[in-house]
Amino acid sequence: MKNRIFLALAVLALAAPALAACGGGAPAPTPTPFGEPAAGKAAYATTCVACHGADAKGVQGLGKDLTTSEFVRTKTNEELLAFVLTGRPSSDPLNTTGIDMPPKGGNPALTETDLKNIIAYLRTLQP
Repeated sequence: MKNRIFLALAVLALAAPALAACGGGAPAPTPTPFGEPAAGKAAYATTCVACHGADAKGVQGLGKDLTTSEFVRTKTNEELLAFVLTGRPSSDPLNTTGIDMPPKGGNPALTETDLKNIIAYLRTLQP
């Protein structure tokens, strides 16, 4: 019995440095696959809020409700990124508001990372 305990302790002692080097065996935090929602919320508040509202439920006559949008729900992150990068003119037959959706929401200072973060934030708003 003492030999088994000694053997188990010896194995743990030898394994401890390896476990510590790789994070102690604790699971690594799950990375956000596309962007950071908290950063996206902040970026959303600088631009998107003007047409889509502070709660993302839309501003009548300007921007759609993004919390229930089938368009947002059915597009991949990459498709949404491409959409926001190019926008949608009011002349586009798929534009149902009659208002231009300018590229980057009209804010050329938004980076691709900012847009990815906004998309990650929007994903948190949909059921």
